Order: sequence, then structure tokens, then C-alpha cells
Amino acid sequence: MRIEIFSDVICPWCFIGKRRFETAISRLQARGIDIQVDYSFKPFQLDPTASSTETTYAKDAYAKKFGGEQRAAEILQHVTNVAAQDNIDFNMDVALRANTFTAHRLLAFALINHGSATQILLKERLMKAYFTDGQNIADTAVLVSCAVETGIDETVARQFLESDELVTEVQNEIAQATEYGVTAVPTFIINGQWSVPGAQDVEMFERILERMHANS
Repeated sequence: MRIEIFSDVICPWCFIGKRRFETAISRLQARGIDIQVDYSFKPFQLDPTASSTETTYAKDAYAKKFGGEQRAAEILQHVTNVAAQDNIDFNMDVALRANTFTAHRLLAFALINHGSATQILLKERLMKAYFTDGQNIADTAVLVSCAVETGIDETVARQFLESDELVTEVQNEIAQATEYGVTAVPTFIINGQWSVPGAQDVEMFERILERMHANS
């Protein structure tokens, strides 16, 4: 079963959805179901206009989008509470909004050169950098550090990030989201045919995956 997950590294529900999806796979395997899921992450930008050289606090971006600091605080507290239920630590007071295109390039590089297992680790690390550690995920030094932690050579990662490699390819993949009808993330595309939108709960992911496994 092949699943492509369109998501952004600054999307809270993408992090929550990733964790729930992976928990569902683990639960099915623990039940003795021999489910093999080949999954990888595809790029989607919630804010393609965000600066790649300057950061703003995410809470300020939410306040601007949702009509004020109070409403933004309510939304961020809610999503922080939900994330905690899935054992994810959100520190939205320190999260820094920045352009995610280069992070998506690095994720594409990891998938092509090191495989999906490394890309999955990198995706988790980049999200932790943003949501938990308050790091600038557009900064080359931060991206290199995340790459090294997932087993990618430091020099190789830096040379890649300082090049224009995969720019066009990632732009095309972002455009592909529109072809699939993806308008919000996360969206899970199963075998290139079926779309599952949103951070479904673990039980729903289990039912979907089990059904797909039975029909494969």
C-alpha cells in the first residue's frame, strides 16, 4: 500500500495526523495484521508568501489571520491540548513562522537519496524544531542540524541547501496537490486513487488501513 501525505511542517494538524497515522499502523501490526505501508511526505505550503529571511512569531500570524490575540490564543491552546493527547509538545509561544519551501526541498532530497525511512525521521525532526524548539525552519544551519540528526552527511546537506537542486521538482509537486484536489492538509492519497483528508482519529485510520489491506 502506497500513501503520499501532503502536509506542511508548520501545520499543527499535520503533526497530529502523522502521529495518529503511525499509531494506527503500529496497532494493526500489534494485532498481527501483516500490513505494509510505504508512505512518504509531499509538499504543501500553508503560507507560500512567508519570508525566507525573516521570522515572525506564529502567535502573531494566527492573531492576524483569526481576528485578534484572544481568538488566536484560544485556537493555539486548543491545538496544543489536542497534540498533548498524542504525546506531542507544542510551544506555540516561541514558534517562529517562516517560509517552508527549503524545508520541503530537504525532505524531497532525503526521500530521493536516503529513502522514505530517513524522510519520515526528518519530517518529525523538522516539526519538532518548529513546534517544540522554536527554531527557524528556513535557516540553513537549523535544516543542516536536523538533517545530520537523521543520518544525512553534514557537508552533503549543506551543499544541497546552498544549491538550486530540486527547486523545480518541489514546485511541481506543490502544483500536483491541486491536481489531486488537495485544498487543506494533511491529506493522505492512497495508491494514487483515494483521498483521506484531515487528522483522523487513530481508530478511523485503523479502519481505513485495515479495509485497504483487505482489498489489496
